Amino acid sequence: MPLCFDSVIFDLDGTLWDASAAIAHAFQAAKESVDYIEDDVTLAQVQAVTGQPYTVVYERLFPNLPADKLDEYRALCARQELAAAEQHGGAPYPGLETTLRYLLNQGYRLFIVSNCQLGYVEAFFKHSGLGHYFEGHQCFGTRLLPKSENIREIIAEYGLEAPVYVGDTPGDLAASQEAGVPFIFATYGFGRLDTTEAPSRINQPADLEQLL
Repeated sequence: MPLCFDSVIFDLDGTLWDASAAIAHAFQAAKESVDYIEDDVTLAQVQAVTGQPYTVVYERLFPNLPADKLDEYRALCARQELAAAEQHGGAPYPGLETTLRYLLNQGYRLFIVSNCQLGYVEAFFKHSGLGHYFEGHQCFGTRLLPKSENIREIIAEYGLEAPVYVGDTPGDLAASQEAGVPFIFATYGFGRLDTTEAPSRINQPADLEQLL
């Protein structure tokens, strides 16, 4: 039986597109401009921290860097990441645009809440050309608030009465629960959740057309 909501709030990386290769390249380019990081930044490392708050990503990737070096490297990566997202971007998951169009035609209001840095959602819009499907968005980089607070902010700002959050990580599930919002798990992303934790799930964006 279809679920009854008035709006859908999406996570970005691992839910709408996969830009991990471009981001890994950006982090590696930043690494090559400094002399205090010896190891290469790999795709697997980036995928392992995708979905974490933007500041936490660097603490987990480079736990031994002094604070001043970590801040410097994070700033270098930020510039490289935004340029890579805008110029090279990621791959929207198959059927995404068709599904977004379907949801709009069914009367759903669409939003994005991500743990990314400020400007990254706009880079997604510019590269993918999908920005016109979304009524609003919020991210960690705006005021460094946790995802649950950003979900609540979108709900309050736009007067949403029955939203659902779609994400791909345990952190997305936790944020949804903290915000008091039902959750749909995107199994094709970067995280893993069993059916007892996240019974509502999709294996591709198009599955939302049957679920909602």
